[in-house]
Amino acid sequence: MRKLASIQRIWKIEPIEGADRIELAYVLGWQCVVNKGQFQPMDLAVYFEIDSFLPVRDKFEFMRASSYKKSDILGEGFRLRTMKFKGQISQGLLLPVSEFPEIAEGVEPGTDVTEILGIRKWEIEEKATTGGTVIAGLPVDVPHTDETRVQAEPELIKDFAGLEYYISTKMDGSSHSVSIDEEGFHVTGHNYEYKDDGKSDFYELVKRDDIEAKMRKYYEENKLHLLTIQGEFCAPGIQKNRLKLARPEWYVFTIRVDGNRLGLKKMQEICNIMNLNMVPIEEVGMDLPAKYPTVDALLARSEGEYPNGGKKEGIVIRPTEPVYCERISGALSMKVVNNKYLLKNED
Repeated sequence: MRKLASIQRIWKIEPIEGADRIELAYVLGWQCVVNKGQFQPMDLAVYFEIDSFLPVRDKFEFMRASSYKKSDILGEGFRLRTMKFKGQISQGLLLPVSEFPEIAEGVEPGTDVTEILGIRKWEIEEKATTGGTVIAGLPVDVPHTDETRVQAEPELIKDFAGLEYYISTKMDGSSHSVSIDEEGFHVTGHNYEYKDDGKSDFYELVKRDDIEAKMRKYYEENKLHLLTIQGEFCAPGIQKNRLKLARPEWYVFTIRVDGNRLGLKKMQEICNIMNLNMVPIEEVGMDLPAKYPTVDALLARSEGEYPNGGKKEGIVIRPTEPVYCERISGALSMKVVNNKYLLKNED
């Protein structure tokens, strides 16, 4: 589960030119605008990540004008997003640990306090264009597709040392997956499985491209127990259609066979067999930290535009063959979101 709120150590404080009341505090690979004098280097603080949905509490009321949201799914609260103050990006929220009596004394850096503080991930209400009628949670072999942002775990860069890696374009759409198991064929969004009731644009794409038949053929010929394909559904009407598509398209970024994530070459092979689009592969190389040793270097690498215009959302970096990473308790992978995209496009 993503650490939306955690105890972290501030490693640097910097002034903001022309600002008398605010300054920059650095935590992990993020920078946050804070009140001047509120923190000192090496202080512990509660760090709330971007896309956290904070409950309505007195200590968060200062955010009401900029961040209050009311959702049919989540109710009332405050959504954290990238902000800009005096020309500086603020990526999340830092507050003193002392403001939260429910956090035990002597807590260690890195401790997850998401549940203790009642923090949830901001979710946009499902719409007919990206979902349909919910019939279940995610099937057993369809994991959530949230990638860890490198700013949240800068040490991930070092975990790529000596490995062959690939960089793919992060397509700007909605995560959708299809899978086959002994119970049948499943079509899902980010959180739920959906019914084929004529209300899902993604179901229409699955039918248009004959994806179920292609998957069943591969599943049966290879005598599989589980086959899952995950990708980004991009279309007019989704995320402002920043790819400027004339019709819906689906870009595969993960394939799992019998519960295991496949490497790049095998994924490309299966996509060719089934005639499926893949996310664009921008670069393949060796020893990522030798070429991109810092978060700033990767942020610069993430910039650019989609072929038809519009700021690129960013990039995703993975080893060409899956490697388990203890740091994130799963397959090594990380995303780098383009800051220029965040500033231009966040709602």
